[in-house]
Amino acid sequence: MDRIEAMKVFVAALDEGSLAGAGRKLGRSPAAISRALAFLEDHVGAELLHRTTRTLRLSEAGERYAEACRRVLAELEEADLVVQGEKSAPRGTLTLTAPVAAGEEILRPILDAFLDAVPTISVKLYFLDRPINLIEEGIDVALRIGHLPESSLVAVKVGEVRRVVTACPEYLASHPPITAPADLMHHEIISMTHFGNDSWSFPPLKGSSIPQVVQFKPRLTVNSVRAAVASAAAGHGVTRLFSYHVASQIRDGTLEVILKNAEHGPLPVHLLTPYGRLSVPKVRTFFDFAVPRLRTYFTTVAVDAGEIMSAQAGTGHMSP
Repeated sequence: MDRIEAMKVFVAALDEGSLAGAGRKLGRSPAAISRALAFLEDHVGAELLHRTTRTLRLSEAGERYAEACRRVLAELEEADLVVQGEKSAPRGTLTLTAPVAAGEEILRPILDAFLDAVPTISVKLYFLDRPINLIEEGIDVALRIGHLPESSLVAVKVGEVRRVVTACPEYLASHPPITAPADLMHHEIISMTHFGNDSWSFPPLKGSSIPQVVQFKPRLTVNSVRAAVASAAAGHGVTRLFSYHVASQIRDGTLEVILKNAEHGPLPVHLLTPYGRLSVPKVRTFFDFAVPRLRTYFTTVAVDAGEIMSAQAGTGHMSP
């Protein structure tokens, strides 16, 4: 049996969650699927999957082998498509990941338009608030917020966002003024998991190098952006989020940005892809479509949130 074909069966079984699902996806019989997995296990000399009638679970050796299989199959696909080059129409399945809120609010509408514009491409979009290895997990493109570590990934800057402190006008009118970060200790705080559950950090005061850290006991702690925004808009306290999370509420006056003079500098937003993937037509087509739309979005958010930013999100680059 061909080892590459057996790898495809192995990965399909993992993606579909069952041998039957892999058979349906690949158009093969259950016996053929079982033979392929047995061939791989015999080849590596170890059990790759713990199989029951209902579930599949990777063994320790299987976890390492699955990463290698995904990498090998992705590189083979890339090699085929690169050879075809620009003569090949964009096609196949494009796999993307983004943080939950950014994926739902920003990337998903752009993907809707992309699917209408390019009917030969299908998309898998994973909402993940954890860092992942794009190559090992078979991801073509990732949307990332924050400063990037050094890596071989290609990064194209599409915008910037700020961490803003907000509350609704009714809450601000009925509570003590907030003119400095320390004033927050006397207020109701709605904390978000990713922004600090019991403290917020602000830039140092002029002449100091020590950040201002405000400790608090939150009145409400949530791990949902929508919940934090809704509670703040309903007058239940002060919250801290990214500017794009509250852009529409700021635009319609439901929320106000406070402590503008005590904000950290903006964080960059990038589209990432593994080195060499921009040569693949489906990836290049998505970048060409999404990058200008993302830059327009983040420029608009900057204006709505009252941020002091360049009208241009940055030109970025398409080489590491």
